[in-house]
Amino acid sequence: MTRRIITGLGLVTALCVPGQAVAEPAAPPAPRPLSLVLDGDSFSLRDAFAILDGRPVSARLAPSARATMARTRAGALAALEGQRVYGWNQALGPLKDRPLSAAEQERFQRNILRSHAAGVGDPLPDDVVRLALILKANQLARGRAGVRPEVPQRLLDLVNAGVVPRMPQIGSLGTGDLQPQAAAGLAAIGEDAPVRYRGQEGPASELLPRAGLTRDFTLLAGEALPIVSGSTVLTATLAHAVHRATVLADQAEGAFALFMEATRAERSSLDARTHAERHIPEQNAVAARLRAMVAGSRWMTDEGRRRLSPEPRIQDAVSVRAAPHILAGLRHTLADARRTLIREANSSTVNPLVFRRERGRGYEFVMGGNWDGSVMGHLADTLNAEIADVGVLSQELSGRLLSPRWSYGLPANLAGPPVGLNSGLVQVQTVAAALVPEMQVRATPAGTLSRPVKDGQEDHNTMAMASARDLHENLDRLEIVLAVQYLMAAQGIDLIAGEMAGLPLGAGTRTMLAELRRHVAALGDDRYQTPDLERVIQLVRDRRLVPPPATATAIVTVPQQR
Repeated sequence: MTRRIITGLGLVTALCVPGQAVAEPAAPPAPRPLSLVLDGDSFSLRDAFAILDGRPVSARLAPSARATMARTRAGALAALEGQRVYGWNQALGPLKDRPLSAAEQERFQRNILRSHAAGVGDPLPDDVVRLALILKANQLARGRAGVRPEVPQRLLDLVNAGVVPRMPQIGSLGTGDLQPQAAAGLAAIGEDAPVRYRGQEGPASELLPRAGLTRDFTLLAGEALPIVSGSTVLTATLAHAVHRATVLADQAEGAFALFMEATRAERSSLDARTHAERHIPEQNAVAARLRAMVAGSRWMTDEGRRRLSPEPRIQDAVSVRAAPHILAGLRHTLADARRTLIREANSSTVNPLVFRRERGRGYEFVMGGNWDGSVMGHLADTLNAEIADVGVLSQELSGRLLSPRWSYGLPANLAGPPVGLNSGLVQVQTVAAALVPEMQVRATPAGTLSRPVKDGQEDHNTMAMASARDLHENLDRLEIVLAVQYLMAAQGIDLIAGEMAGLPLGAGTRTMLAELRRHVAALGDDRYQTPDLERVIQLVRDRRLVPPPATATAIVTVPQQR
């Protein structure tokens, strides 16, 4: 037994169980391994995003980087004879003025990792850990930290062998990611720090040999601090957020395009001339993508707008007319974040650094604060504010769909007939409304909440990892909020498809609606709503509702209205 439903595509045959997904297509072939040669200067975000997507990776140091590192190491050891250097022959933090003898320096390396590996909480995702290790190796490959090439290669050996250190999320203040990176360092030297390997979790001392790696690795003078110093975990975590937010930005635009179709929105709000007058490139691009998604739609014409509401309509609500500008704010911040991440990935961010003296007279150590994560932390806060604002916008748009007055004629609550006996999607929209205040609270900028620690030695802290963690939590929430908007906009389109007979949807919106309806049937009589919403949430998380690629570049001219 089958059930026939009307959608914007016409008659669609659904499964006999309302809302049940159809069979999934065969899994795509496994991606080709990513082969990286790290030189400290050319790591790309394309590579970072591939790693974050779980693509297998094999990484090694460039021969030129090895040679540079070996020269710098020799020069650093020579310079150490006449200079007191933090973390080499001097202790750390509040104990920085306590000298270390030559006999103590090797033992000190292990102690640095042990004392700093104090983080707690859920571990970072495996792909973020892999990226953090590769970023650390790439930064060390620049040859400014004074470590042997064997040190970054050991980190790459873990990645290549499929060994993932468990790096706890809580502890870093954005002043070098000390706790999570120390946990990775302990794993690299073969201590009992936990790692994951082929689905098993256990101490590195046991699992490294199973992965074909030597259990023990000895760090020499000055080689532990560069592992924990620097903001590579923050960089990897922010890169992950940027990658997620970019996909959600695409889907926010897709959900808005479906909303415009459902409400037969004012097409002139996308006019390229209007947006060009604002001189914001991202706004022009958003408007162009929206025009492409609704290209060919006759729902958003005078004829379509009068089918359900014969009175003339001008000036849709602010949330509708200003959406391209609002969504452009997220794109603008993402562009800033990408530029920053590229710099971070190919920079020396440890303390101290080793430089050749002028005129080639040996090397010298320079101590500073190059590990600080303020720029990335404030970017995470700004990006989080944009994500929260997109969540607010999405929730407002979903709310408009419930009201016949605000939606220009959609059935109340998006209920199937008879309305009243059926309550529709009002409680689905409440899910989004419940999440928005949480997003607004989590968008409070942690970067303004510095706390002095370590006997005043670290008296200003960026709190950047707190910012990054809040950002990821809000990305989780935005996935749900957008899923609500997708589900409700699709329902609005389906409910009035009969009245709009003969008028096509846009090219992109038609494709997105078809994909959603492959997994969730339109709502007629009320039914259990959680499974439907969870399916759409999964579609968002799996990037199945990203607008078709053609809409990214296609530009449709809006005729001048007379």
